[in-house]
Amino acid sequence: MATGPNREAAPASLRALLVELNDLKRIRSAGRRGSIAERLFAQGWAALSGGADPERVALQVTATALAAARLGDIDAAFLAAAGLTGAEAAEVLGRGFDAVADEVEPRLRARLRHLLTGQDALTPGPLPGFVGLLAAQPRAGVTCPGRPRILLEPPENHAEHCLMVAVYGVVLSPFYGADPATVFVAALAHHLHNALMPDAGFTGETLLGRRLDGVIGACTAQALDEVAPALRDTVERARRILPDDATAEGRAFHAADVIDRVLQIAQHLRAASLTMDTVLGEMALVHEGPVKGFHDRVLADMRLP
Repeated sequence: MATGPNREAAPASLRALLVELNDLKRIRSAGRRGSIAERLFAQGWAALSGGADPERVALQVTATALAAARLGDIDAAFLAAAGLTGAEAAEVLGRGFDAVADEVEPRLRARLRHLLTGQDALTPGPLPGFVGLLAAQPRAGVTCPGRPRILLEPPENHAEHCLMVAVYGVVLSPFYGADPATVFVAALAHHLHNALMPDAGFTGETLLGRRLDGVIGACTAQALDEVAPALRDTVERARRILPDDATAEGRAFHAADVIDRVLQIAQHLRAASLTMDTVLGEMALVHEGPVKGFHDRVLADMRLP
């Protein structure tokens, strides 16, 4: 679905899915380092470094992210360790995927689901050093030239942001008629400079002035020196879409980028405005079960909430 002068700039039907996916930047589990988004970022780069086809990486990482939106870290590795067969694990993962993927473009949805529930794993290669540095580099928060920054804790890191933009870009790609692999790789690589360059936000970029492009270029080149020539060529070609929205891929990337930046702030505001009516009513914190009646009496007698 390519956009045109009289068409929407983005598909509103995907809003709920993109909001839910954003929490992959905040879901963590015992025995696993970092958030799901941070780990998927590393998996994507490891697969690309291992020589995997970029489209296959883009679709498989995106499929995994969609299933994780509801299942969290109940993933293929956990299910295998818990004793499920491949077919049983695929059934569970498929149910998680189906719970959130209704609004994904049908042909893309079918391809994602097929990769998610298949048996072929991506073979990882050596992990570039910039992957760990981006995971350790916090995002700047809300900045505006001439004003103090607004910090919202805990901050996301650059690996989480890049992964989320990459997944959003794949999901959005049919709407813009974009190549999902190009959007995915460009998104994974659009903050390579921040592996070395601390993030001072738009304010810092403004204060660097005419030196900004040189600093970003030097830091990006140093990061790219860590990957093999073939992958470097793939990354550099994908990054050509970054400067503007003149291409379908550029539009898909920039839509994904701005959506993620705004949703990152929105989740802080959503948490701050959460009410007990929502928690106890809509979300059924005290849920149905054999002791629900007793739970309700305890809360009533304690005058909670």
